[in-house]
Amino acid sequence: MSDGFPGYTPVHGDTVQLTADTLVVTITGKITSRGVLRDGAGFAELVLPDGDPQQRRDLERATWLHYRLYGGGALLYSSGHLQVRDVRRDADGALVVAGSP
Repeated sequence: MSDGFPGYTPVHGDTVQLTADTLVVTITGKITSRGVLRDGAGFAELVLPDGDPQQRRDLERATWLHYRLYGGGALLYSSGHLQVRDVRRDADGALVVAGSP
């Protein structure tokens, strides 16, 4: 478990507890946490199933987030307090939320 940058190797889980501004939600499904380097800056990316349009809209309006990723009930990764930098869909239609310290 980490409380810093997630690293460049993706971590796959099945449940995420996500807090963003006033949104507090638990999401299940195929979830990935990974670190990416873009324009010399490190970002934590969380890839979620995009099953609820309202959650997507809430995340697009959010200014900060924190998440805890679980796999089989075990905590795999806990992010720090992140500023939301990007919310988008990837080529497969999954929701991608990127944040940085």
